[in-house]
Amino acid sequence: MLTYFLQLYAAVSIGTGNIAIDTPAPESAKSPVSYEETLPSSSIPVKKEYAVAPVIEARAAIIVDFDSGSVLYEKNPDTKLQIASITKLMTAIIALEEGNLDDSVYVSSKAAQTEGSKVWLYSGEEITLRNLLLAILIHSGNDAAVAVAEHIGGDVPTFVQKMNDKTKKIGLYSTHYENPVGFDALENYSTVRDLALLARYAYRKAFIRDAVIIPSMSISSVDGSLSHDLETTNDLLEGFMNVLGLKTGHTELAGLSFVSIIENDNGNKIITVVLNSPARFTETKRLASWAFKSYIW
Repeated sequence: MLTYFLQLYAAVSIGTGNIAIDTPAPESAKSPVSYEETLPSSSIPVKKEYAVAPVIEARAAIIVDFDSGSVLYEKNPDTKLQIASITKLMTAIIALEEGNLDDSVYVSSKAAQTEGSKVWLYSGEEITLRNLLLAILIHSGNDAAVAVAEHIGGDVPTFVQKMNDKTKKIGLYSTHYENPVGFDALENYSTVRDLALLARYAYRKAFIRDAVIIPSMSISSVDGSLSHDLETTNDLLEGFMNVLGLKTGHTELAGLSFVSIIENDNGNKIITVVLNSPARFTETKRLASWAFKSYIW
């Protein structure tokens, strides 16, 4: 698999704790961030003359106007990097588009034993797809992601193929998935430009919009005998501007990462993405504050 990967991509570089694959995206993947079914075009924000770009230490970052798809700021927008649990946005999208929220999902021992962030599902437990998606989007449960993948795909590899097929359909030209969780892997990567597009697509789904603003809740098995407490991984909820979500990520190679959607008092929404940031929430606040001060809608 590694040989095949190296044949596909001309250069692979590893630095600052990341796997970075520095091959250019096709011209069709460049600014603006758009998807033909995402939203109708709207007016593009105008940058004020005095605006000076923010200082961001993240390996890569981007700000995108949600409505128009216009890129307002970018740093290494097409560098391919590990994305950790931001991967789960695509996991949730596939589940919503191919599954039924009321489905009863059987939790396998493989899913229950998944390492990392988890909601402590029990082997043999039956739980609805709805509750598993809440566990993914609020608590970033790795065990829930594997359970969803097995339910929708029959097995994890088949589900991952669905994820990769979806990238082609919505124009994520610099994204590839190797697992539904976000574990570090050479072939599990994306760019901030692609992630902004993915966020724009995901946020169109009412279930995702509603789930990613929930700070905490409990879910239970189908028979009500087992419960799991969920707590958001998004430290900016209920604490900065009007943060509407979206997804955090953190692994050793990916570092601290975050995709957010933030709205100002006038109803203007932006998407921010930071990958491998020393302080993902601080830098997200810096990006959002700068964008709303530096652009006129």
